[in-house]
Amino acid sequence: QVQLVESGGGLVQPGGSLRLSCVASGFTFSSYFMTWIRQVPGKGPEWVSIINPRGDTTTHADSVKGRFSISRDNAKNTLYLQMNSLKPEDTALYYCTRGHGLAYSFRGQGTQVTVSS
Repeated sequence: QVQLVESGGGLVQPGGSLRLSCVASGFTFSSYFMTWIRQVPGKGPEWVSIINPRGDTTTHADSVKGRFSISRDNAKNTLYLQMNSLKPEDTALYYCTRGHGLAYSFRGQGTQVTVSS
């Protein structure tokens, strides 16, 4: 069955960096768009970054453009999100999803990112 397992979240000070990882299994990873989304309690999900199957085209939400970078290693079935210059408003539960934007079919259990001094 499809599994997406995120890791790498944690507590970081404003201006700091984190790198999220997502290991995928149960499907042909290299055939799918993948998206990182995030959600805070009481609000709807927000797509953050999207990457195409080959990994040569990426799209980022305006809120993270220039600070976040999405990448993938198809040989390792792994998706990444490099987050730099983190802000308190980046605090959220981050999910790895299979799909394009919010039109995803599967998501992982999430990893918490908290940006606070």
